Parts: sequence; structure tokens; C-alpha cells
Amino acid sequence: MTFDDVRALALTWPEVEDGTSYGTPALKVRKKLLTRLKEDGDTLVMPGVPHEEREMLVDSRPKIFSFTDHYRDYPIVLITLSKARRAHIEPLLRRQWLALASKTARRQAGV
Repeated sequence: MTFDDVRALALTWPEVEDGTSYGTPALKVRKKLLTRLKEDGDTLVMPGVPHEEREMLVDSRPKIFSFTDHYRDYPIVLITLSKARRAHIEPLLRRQWLALASKTARRQAGV
């Protein structure tokens, strides 16, 4: 996958818009971070992943999922886009969207 693939998926959901974060392309929901691309152009910063789940993802698929010391205390996992498939990213992205979207937007999306 690429960031453009992630972007195309997320922009189908209400309230998602393009933005930037730390000078890199990002997707936001009501001005809050949905996800962003790291400076290397191949790593997706995915918020909303609890520590226990992150550990399980990293242990089960270390070529796809990782984290650095910088993110150790935050509910964030890093995803290597060139190794990931839509099935790896979409559930995490959708869950974060659901956490950020308004009730109206969730209703509009049929959730």
C-alpha cells in the first residue's frame, strides 16, 4: 500500500480531510489526527492502538508493525506501508475514524 491508497480509502468517510502534521501529509477528522506519513515516505503513524494490541501486532508481524522509543508511551503503532495490505490498515484506520468522527458523520456512514 501507499499513502495515496490510505488517503483514497479514508476520504470516502465523512469529515476526513487532507492536512499536514510535522510537515508531512496527514489525514484529519475535525482537525484531529487520523493518521500521518512519516518523513521516510513509507511509514504510517497510526494512533488509537492500545499498548497491548500494539505489542501483539509487533510480535505477530514485525515486518509490518513497529514502534520506536519516541512512541513507547503513546497508543500508536507504526505501519510499513510497502509491506502492508489493506486488511492490515483498514480496521485500525476505521476504528480511529470512529473515535474522532461526530455522531452525525457516523450515522451518515451507517455506523
